[in-house]
Amino acid sequence: MTAGHVDAQLGSNVGTRPMMSGLGTLVMLVTALVLMIAALFRWRENGWGALAWLFGFVAMTAIRLPHAKRNRANQIVTARKGLDETLLLIGMFTTIMVLPLLHLATGVFAFADYQLPATATAFGAILLVPMLWLFWRSHADLGRNWSPGLEVRHGHDLVTGGVYARWRHPMYVAIWLTVLSQPLLIHNAIGGLLAVPAFAAMWLLRVPQEEAMLRERFGEAYDAYCARVGRLWPMVRS
Repeated sequence: MTAGHVDAQLGSNVGTRPMMSGLGTLVMLVTALVLMIAALFRWRENGWGALAWLFGFVAMTAIRLPHAKRNRANQIVTARKGLDETLLLIGMFTTIMVLPLLHLATGVFAFADYQLPATATAFGAILLVPMLWLFWRSHADLGRNWSPGLEVRHGHDLVTGGVYARWRHPMYVAIWLTVLSQPLLIHNAIGGLLAVPAFAAMWLLRVPQEEAMLRERFGEAYDAYCARVGRLWPMVRS
């Protein structure tokens, strides 16, 4: 599923500069469209699970694009974007978007295919339902406070309502569901399975930085929020 995407009551660009230029975004979307069309022509080779993955990919992109376009106008007052953040974003973009689309369109990684029972593929498709709802809802609840990187905007709010009343990082929960469903829908170690360790690295390295920025910004209010709401599961306050 789409990669530039990560939770945050934060968001990685200084000032109002967009993460990618309009031309770069257009090129990326056109390339993705060409690969998706090629993948549809190979649906028999890829299996129905790949069609479910493509649906999820398109739906996530449709959910995110309006927010990304609107929030480019945010005035950023604090941003953290080092080499580690750049590498994490590249890793996610590659494993959640580039590699699966390339494999489904061309079969280039067929040597890394594996077999799974139909029940596993069906389970992967079922995971898309809560994933898409949570991905949509978390974007809607964050509103102007969402950004793809680690940043704080002018007038940034601490969002504790909606799905954020039950999860501290609901968008990350949605992406966890995405990367766990991907190897069940795309039966390939490169185009499917690699997304899991890539996102695990992002979770382990980025979440502590996010929470430190939120704690610095909101102080005791954020500490109180963390005391009553779990990171990934409502009853687990890790």
